[in-house]
Amino acid sequence: MATRAERARSFGAIADDYDRLRPGPPREAVDWLLPAHCQVAVDVGAGTGLLTRLLASRAARVIAVEPDERMRAVLRARSPGVSVLEGTGEAIPLPDASADGVFVSSAWHWMDPELALPEIARVLRDGGRLGLIWAGRDRHVDWVRDIGRLAAAAHAGEASPENSAGRRRSLGGREVVLPETAAFSNVATRSFEFSRVMSADDIVDMLATYSGIITASPDDRAAALSSARAELRRRFPDRSEIEVPMRAWCWRADRLARESAAAS
Repeated sequence: MATRAERARSFGAIADDYDRLRPGPPREAVDWLLPAHCQVAVDVGAGTGLLTRLLASRAARVIAVEPDERMRAVLRARSPGVSVLEGTGEAIPLPDASADGVFVSSAWHWMDPELALPEIARVLRDGGRLGLIWAGRDRHVDWVRDIGRLAAAAHAGEASPENSAGRRRSLGGREVVLPETAAFSNVATRSFEFSRVMSADDIVDMLATYSGIITASPDDRAAALSSARAELRRRFPDRSEIEVPMRAWCWRADRLARESAAAS
């Protein structure tokens, strides 16, 4: 079984498929996450830039931070005009108080919040916004949940964060924890429904972009994806295209003024 670190860095092996098949967040969700008058937005754990491209249409300057060179290569190709830097949520290569917003899309669960939260607070200006979002298949829908279960032989699910006690908010099966000492306030959560029309082959290929399947043995991967494909054919025997229910789970908080954070 792959380690958590191996799974976290597995996506570069399928970077082009990741960019083609994974759903980007809906515009309404990004609008909800963004603070007013966001001039400098930082996308941390940016991957291939699914969120970056939406931020670029809303902020004057966008900086994408991503540790994997293979993912950065796709990001650069798809997001001209965006500054792309090597880095992580725990080590963001930007000066203090240099960003109006720091955003993480479908990557927060790979980060160490005890290290990432202070680093994000360092980079944010006072009153700046931390926004987290997970966009993907809506597992509340029965058939979506069922094909995910069939793929579970190889896909054990994205790793959950191991957080210390603090202010907890659960969304979409994810739990976001702010340690009591974190320099953030005004925590809010919201989810947004959307959908994508995909072929059965693309749905199966999308399942193959999750870390549990990427890092599975070839035999386990093939068996899991074959089971998912058979279930799709059973449920949708006459359809060349299928509308896939999606959902974006969002979390946001605002950075306290440095004087207030120091006093608390």
